[in-house]
Amino acid sequence: MKTILPFLLFLPVVSKAQDAVLDLTKLHSYANQEVPAYLSPDNIPATNRISDIGATLGRVLFYDKRLSNNSTVSCASCHQQENAFGDPAVASQGVAGTTGRHSMRLINARFSAERKFFWDERAPTLEFQTTQPIQDHIEMGFSGADGDPDLSALGVRISELELYQVLFTAVYGSPEITEARMQQALAQFVRSIQSFDSKYDRGFVAAPNPNADFANFTERENQGKRLFMSPPGGASGGAGCAACHRAPTFDIDPNTGHNGVTGSLGGGQDLTNTRSPNLRDVVDADGTPHGPFMHDGSKATLLDVINHYNAIPAVAPGLDRRLVGPPPRPGGPPQQAQRLNLSEIEKESLVSFLGTLTGSSVYKDEKWASPFDSSNDLSFVVLPTVVTFATELEGEGRKIILGAGGVPRVRYLLRTSSDLENWDEGIGVIASNSGELSHEMAAASVAKFFRFVYAPPE
Repeated sequence: MKTILPFLLFLPVVSKAQDAVLDLTKLHSYANQEVPAYLSPDNIPATNRISDIGATLGRVLFYDKRLSNNSTVSCASCHQQENAFGDPAVASQGVAGTTGRHSMRLINARFSAERKFFWDERAPTLEFQTTQPIQDHIEMGFSGADGDPDLSALGVRISELELYQVLFTAVYGSPEITEARMQQALAQFVRSIQSFDSKYDRGFVAAPNPNADFANFTERENQGKRLFMSPPGGASGGAGCAACHRAPTFDIDPNTGHNGVTGSLGGGQDLTNTRSPNLRDVVDADGTPHGPFMHDGSKATLLDVINHYNAIPAVAPGLDRRLVGPPPRPGGPPQQAQRLNLSEIEKESLVSFLGTLTGSSVYKDEKWASPFDSSNDLSFVVLPTVVTFATELEGEGRKIILGAGGVPRVRYLLRTSSDLENWDEGIGVIASNSGELSHEMAAASVAKFFRFVYAPPE
């Protein structure tokens, strides 16, 4: 007989500096991040709640260049952490040319009342949006047209990678790879990217009411806040920005027309762009823009953006109603676009205020960084390990049985350590036909710590 005492042994990873390790026993916190109480929009669907393991898979997919036709472009190529998950280039480089629109920043995508995505809102959900760039001929090249393979070819490609068999099994309980599963994981990761540690947030929490001046703001920043929040005209004489970019989330009002920027990177006129990214983190801590602004990248600085809204060029079909002047009266002048008549000081104040919306942790937190090394490789994946003790009544001594859940018939390594710093090279263990990993050893072993790891073949 054996006396079995099961428990989970969760081990921290200690590895060489060059190792890229994904530790499934010590997941980053994605599901339970602190969210300010003053936020209300939250577009997480009930069918795809964020989980730590699901967002972890999404993180790997987001940064993996093998999701493009020629394995040179990942989602992160156009949405870079150091640039607020945007691109400093006007047009991003894809596998077959440059994109037709400037890449949107992805900051706080979860906290938007607008649930449609892309500049022209053609994606009804974030889940649907995540695999559209993969299926674009120019961007990632699995379009199924123009000589490209289709998305099923990508499914075959990554299904053959044991790494993804391991990860999809960890998330979904089986190694099956489908577009829906990819969409869910990618959307979980993107929704996890949040930034609420800005100067504005600190001022908002401390202020007696959000309309009061913030004690931690400069005079110029408070003037910019008043201009941003107040409607144009009348005694307030504001800029009316908050009518479309609503505080404190600074997401876009779902019921907007286009903003009067009607150019296209491909030439001609484009009137379909009615969405915008969140206004948080439009610049870095020094005020340097995270790339140009607008769908065509035509505005290099925030001052350029404000000058545009100060004097909308023309009333084009579909222009947002809030950017149009009063309707013409009988015998009056033709209807004209918005004229705010802001002074240069007021414009600079708006620029200063927008700089207060920039946070810090989103640029350096490891959970949003690439899990891969510089060669786009992972050294190994650590699995949760179950340890049971077994006492042999026949006098054979006490034994340890180590177990984990894996992918059927895939080879793993069982590594041991006496100090959590130095790990042996490990012994190979093949998962059973049902995916179980098991190994038995004498309890008298000098090893005190154990972990099953998956090491992708070189």
